[in-house]
Amino acid sequence: MTFAPAQPPKPASLVQRAFASERLLLRPLVEGDAALLTRHAADRRVAMGTRSIPHPLPEGSAEAFIQAAHAPDKVEDIWAIDGTPSGSDSLLGVISLKALDRKQSQIGYWVAPGHWHSGIASEAVRLLLAENPHDNQTVFAEVFQDNPVSARLLTQAGFEYIGDAEAFAVSRDIIVPTWTYLRHMR
Repeated sequence: MTFAPAQPPKPASLVQRAFASERLLLRPLVEGDAALLTRHAADRRVAMGTRSIPHPLPEGSAEAFIQAAHAPDKVEDIWAIDGTPSGSDSLLGVISLKALDRKQSQIGYWVAPGHWHSGIASEAVRLLLAENPHDNQTVFAEVFQDNPVSARLLTQAGFEYIGDAEAFAVSRDIIVPTWTYLRHMR
C-alpha cells in the first residue's frame, strides 16, 4: 500500500464497506486511527516490510494517509484491521486493494509487530478475498524476498507464485528483490 497517491488506471470504490469475521473488523480508516497508525507505522520493522512507509515517519503522515484514503481520486481502498471484536486494539494494521485494470487489484497489508504470528494478517487477507469488494477476477500481491512468512501467508490464501521482480523501498532507500503472486478469484 502507498502513503503517496499515484494515478490509477481506474478509481477505487467511492463507498467502502466494512467486513467482519469472528476476531476482526475490516473498516475504513477514521481520524481517530491516527495515533495508533502513527505508533505502528513509525516502527522500523513495519516500515522495512513495505514499499512506501518512510522511516523515520514524518510528522503528520498518518493524518495525511487517512485523508488520502477518503479522497475522491484515491487509488486504493484501505481498511483498518480492527481487533475490537476479540477485545483487542482498534487498529492492528491495515490492508488495502489497489485497483488496476481488467477486474484486477493488488492487495497489500501490514500488521503491528505485537500481533505478528497471531493469524491476524492471514485472517484479514482471507476475509478481504472472500468479500472481493472490487469484484476482481484476479488479485496480485508482492512481498520482499526477505519476508518468507508473508510469502507463506499468501500461498496458504490461495495465491500462486508467478515470478521474481524488484521494488523500491522508501524506508530502505534501495531496490529490494520481491516475489510476485497471483490469485484467480473465479
